[in-house]
Amino acid sequence: MNIATLLQMAAEAFPERGAFKCGDDEFTFGELWNAALIAAMRFQSSQCQHVAYLGEASPAVPIALFGAALAEMPFVPLNYRLSDGDLESLASRISPALMVTDRRLDFQVDGLALVGIKELLAAGAAETLEVPLDPEALAVQLFTSGTTGAPKAALLRHSHLFSYIISSVEFMSAGEDEAQLTSVPPYHIAGISAILSSVYAGRRVVQLPNFNAQAWLRLVLDEAITSAFVVPTMLARILSEIDAGASADCPALRAIAYGGGKMPVPVIEHALEVFPNVEFTNAYGLTETSSTVCLLGPEEHRQASASDDPQVRGRLGSVGRPLPSIEIEIRDQAGRPLGPNMSGEVYVRGPQVSGEYREKRLVDDDDDDGWFATRDAGMIDEGGYLYLSGRADDVIVRGGENVSPGEVEDVLLVHPSVSDVAVVGVPSKEWGEAIGAAVVLEDGVAGDEDALRAHVKARLRSSKVPEYIRFVRELPYTETGKLLRRLVKADFQ
Repeated sequence: MNIATLLQMAAEAFPERGAFKCGDDEFTFGELWNAALIAAMRFQSSQCQHVAYLGEASPAVPIALFGAALAEMPFVPLNYRLSDGDLESLASRISPALMVTDRRLDFQVDGLALVGIKELLAAGAAETLEVPLDPEALAVQLFTSGTTGAPKAALLRHSHLFSYIISSVEFMSAGEDEAQLTSVPPYHIAGISAILSSVYAGRRVVQLPNFNAQAWLRLVLDEAITSAFVVPTMLARILSEIDAGASADCPALRAIAYGGGKMPVPVIEHALEVFPNVEFTNAYGLTETSSTVCLLGPEEHRQASASDDPQVRGRLGSVGRPLPSIEIEIRDQAGRPLGPNMSGEVYVRGPQVSGEYREKRLVDDDDDDGWFATRDAGMIDEGGYLYLSGRADDVIVRGGENVSPGEVEDVLLVHPSVSDVAVVGVPSKEWGEAIGAAVVLEDGVAGDEDALRAHVKARLRSSKVPEYIRFVRELPYTETGKLLRRLVKADFQ
């Protein structure tokens, strides 16, 4: 199946229902389908092989996404925060391409043509096109962040994305009054999956291109938002805004999903108190898995927050259990499966899992039965709940002992003086690696290294107490809430 089928079904089922809104730009599902058909015809006539998108979120994103699918071309959203030099490098890798953008480019790439975002938003008459049927054709190409080298081009085929939507979303399940607020950039897998899932459910999407807590709260009220997706840093800022005096009165808001990075347990506990009538869902997934593979649902949030059982309560720090179509294993460094409560690397398998890059394919159905190594470290408890402790490469090896940064971070975060923290390995002649903690303090609190070390020592072994503590104003995060741990390590070094 082709992902354009999702929009075609929605346009036929409820053409007059609102689909996407961003500022003054609004599209019904019928108008969105018409615009995608026009875009597809334009893309086909360009003789290009990729459709790139460079810009903030707008209704032009779903138009370009579905238009590219109809034109049988991969959709390639690019990070608009990159420099022209980095963008030139990426554009050269997808040429010949048609780039949808309103940005002035100070570079030229052979085979790169431009079309304005506003042109895709303009009304017009479309001819009917048949939806392509090849499920193994490329649908989306997403460039990774390139934190350890040149960005890799992750490939998602129509079959992967379609499998994710069909297994996790019910067609026409959204009521006419439902509206979702999204603040995720279009070049992130969460931005792609939000478009596909909302279209299939028939849910109106309100886009907030540049997140800030005040604007988010205002839109939730003004647009009668019923659901929203946020990354952990966004939720923390929303709660800080409310703590500072902003109103938490959001009468239409029913559900908040979060993901894209590790959610500190104190933040979600506070959110459950501030929004007692809102259902929270933790969604864990990767670009290579076509978005979500694990969910911690609303009922599990309620049970965990109300429980006195430490194991049940601790599930607020998990990412939940796999979707019905997904299998997850924890493996050791030799690739052997591990039992419950044993830490290792997270492997995932299922029809939505790609594990494929333009440079190479990491999932080999013959050699490893379709399992994909996520490079995330974690463990699964007896109840099947997955707990993440960071990237496998982030594990600190201190004197031969493996120390999970997330374990130390979780302990420090419950100290009343700590607002945020990142734990990293610091080169050490004595231990190989020592433990360093970059700590953001609560407003008006003085830093006390000895108190923080004593706090960790009382809860963990002395070998997990940070040798180095730095007090910083803020930690470096990406716009999707991922901690840039490499920058923290560089500061220590």
